[in-house]
Amino acid sequence: MTPDPSPPPTDFVPLAPRASRLDALAQQLDTGPSGSRVRWRGWGTHHTGRAPLVLLHGGHGNWMHWVRNIEALAQDRAVWVPDMPGYGDSDAVDEGGFDTLLDRLMAGIAQLPGARGRGIDLAGFSFGGLVAAHLAARAAAALDETVARVHHLLLLGPAGHGGARRPRGPLHDWHAAAQAQDHAALAAIMRHNLLMHMLHDEATIDDEALAVHTWACQATRFRSKRLSRAGGLQSLLAAHAGPVAAVWGAHDVTADPAEAAALVGCPAQVIPGAGHWVQYEAAAQVDAWLRDALAGD
Repeated sequence: MTPDPSPPPTDFVPLAPRASRLDALAQQLDTGPSGSRVRWRGWGTHHTGRAPLVLLHGGHGNWMHWVRNIEALAQDRAVWVPDMPGYGDSDAVDEGGFDTLLDRLMAGIAQLPGARGRGIDLAGFSFGGLVAAHLAARAAAALDETVARVHHLLLLGPAGHGGARRPRGPLHDWHAAAQAQDHAALAAIMRHNLLMHMLHDEATIDDEALAVHTWACQATRFRSKRLSRAGGLQSLLAAHAGPVAAVWGAHDVTADPAEAAALVGCPAQVIPGAGHWVQYEAAAQVDAWLRDALAGD
């Protein structure tokens, strides 16, 4: 069995105070038995007038991919964010691969307070966008009344579009530095990788972004690259009966936003000056986009 991830480093709290505060405030819910447990964190759970909003992180991520958005979104509704199977505090996917990941998330969503009766709104970032599309398509096809229906489906820099990527530069392997506990070398590599892949403006690589990305990478046990690049997003969206919308940062290295939007075939917005991790780099704009897209549900 794949070993459990290591706990965060002792200096994580001072480097990422917002993430640490949100973690302390969250309602934690574990779904699934031991060995296939999914860890969920919820905020604004006292709000019961609207369907819960579920946010899915990207590959090499965890719930903290949404650290700059949770508070704003939880002001008037329940927001639930899992560590997907094989990531963060959730158990690894040792057998069954992607289907097992989807099965565990589907089962977990059905256990969220209010989800079975009201359904959910669902947003996914990067690989999480592809996962969200799979979950929405499965929910649309399900005959089981216990399956929570998906209303709005919102995609942020989603994987699976099948279009060209625009790499900024090569990523550096961080594993040797981590194993040697060479913290300076590890930080330098992670900063480089953030700038090459996740964030466009180097000034946005603050202590929290670096700490979140470093811990998330080290706790990743599910490999998503092959799935992310295989395409298939458009057919999944066609199976979802509800509203769909997408957003990209103008400098997203995983896609040309105009080409990807045309391939995906849904309403799309492009946010100037932002890279792939658009909800971190342009949090206020993304929060406004999400609220507008969810208005009236």
